[in-house]
Amino acid sequence: MKYLHTMVRVTDLLQSLDFYCDKLGLVELRRQVNERGRFTLVFLAAPGDEQAQVELTWNWDPEPYTMGRAFGHLAYQVDDIYASCERLQAAGVVINRPPRDGRMAFVRSPDNVSIELLQRGEALPPREPWLSMPNTGTW
Repeated sequence: MKYLHTMVRVTDLLQSLDFYCDKLGLVELRRQVNERGRFTLVFLAAPGDEQAQVELTWNWDPEPYTMGRAFGHLAYQVDDIYASCERLQAAGVVINRPPRDGRMAFVRSPDNVSIELLQRGEALPPREPWLSMPNTGTW
């Protein structure tokens, strides 16, 4: 058995690609457009890690999606938790759980999917402004 991908439904493909690729830093591996089924699939991965993929599924006909408690979050390891959060924040992404501990942060996609960011290796020393920053919303 081999892990292939995690599928996340999105309501606005362009907005989601902006978040996952332009802001978070994932790269598009491939795309399938199915006109008959009226949906588009876009497969993404972290640069250099094509084995762990996220499939964005965009159904062309709008429908409401609810987030159940069964799904928790996507998690990505980053080289510098502070630099990653600074870059995301500068791009307009809300840091829901700041990296106060130098190890872990949470943000949300445009469709409210929680994304956990984890520091590669040991936690970085705690520092401001993250140390004093409160949680915002839920993750």
